[in-house]
Amino acid sequence: MRHNVIIDCDPGHDDVFAIGLAASFCNILGITSVVGNSIIENTTTNALIAANLFDLQDVPVVMGAKYPLSGNIDHVTQAHGESGLDGPIRRTPYGRLDDRDAVDFLVETCRTNEGAWIVAIGPLTNIALAIRADRTIVNKISGISLMGGSLTHGNVTAAAEYNIWFDPQAASEVFGSGARIKMCGLDLTDQLTVNGKFAADLMEISTDTSRFCSELIDYYQGYAAKMAGVTGPESLLVGAPLHDPCAVLAITHPELFTSERMDVIIETTGIHTLGMTLADTRPWENHSESLIEVMKSINAKEALQIIVNSFKVAK
Repeated sequence: MRHNVIIDCDPGHDDVFAIGLAASFCNILGITSVVGNSIIENTTTNALIAANLFDLQDVPVVMGAKYPLSGNIDHVTQAHGESGLDGPIRRTPYGRLDDRDAVDFLVETCRTNEGAWIVAIGPLTNIALAIRADRTIVNKISGISLMGGSLTHGNVTAAAEYNIWFDPQAASEVFGSGARIKMCGLDLTDQLTVNGKFAADLMEISTDTSRFCSELIDYYQGYAAKMAGVTGPESLLVGAPLHDPCAVLAITHPELFTSERMDVIIETTGIHTLGMTLADTRPWENHSESLIEVMKSINAKEALQIIVNSFKVAK
């Protein structure tokens, strides 16, 4: 079964792989960009580049929020470089950007494609604004599968994961909206890592798309090795977490995961815990009716093979 999905993203190296997976296993109704990994102009261009890579010329790409609801964008990450897709030679995308408003596009697409999934792999600004515009869409969609949060550790602070921390107000509104949510947090996505061998496997497929994505991994994995302080040949063994494809796989290949329903709230005011996803893990509390499903483990070996195979099929 090919699910209908809308991808809301801030590409981002791992976003590109998520878009590619969705192209292989889903019907993509549209791609909306959001500020996050880079400024909105870059993330939108990168979304167009990804659409070109995976032959999604008929899929509308719509520019979304330029600023988070929480206000500050002085803290865009360095992990993806200045362009948001550093590594390969910068491409000029072909195809025209859809001129619709992203919020209007999300609302209308959810209304007219009942049962679609939103795959949210950036800050949740666009999604929160769409729910503000029409709260009934949470009852039209199958749910929101998102990369964000954590049950354990953060990556931008000790408490908070980047996507949630970037716009905690938006995240709070989405988590409290009544929508069904699949949450792929850092404690899960850190299990899905890629290294130099993964890049080499992609390069061997020898298509334009696989070569470009191999070069993405070279940069992305190299940044992880640099952050770990590993140099020389051993640097290629350092694993870099491929976060965003998990949110696609949670829909397309749910058998790869273990999960647990629990209540989750977002910290929006904490001095040390801003952006924390506070999950109620008390074993005596009954969360069986919770709309939030936290993905806890993934069969990483099989997941990576699915990703590599998707490039071979596209060949």
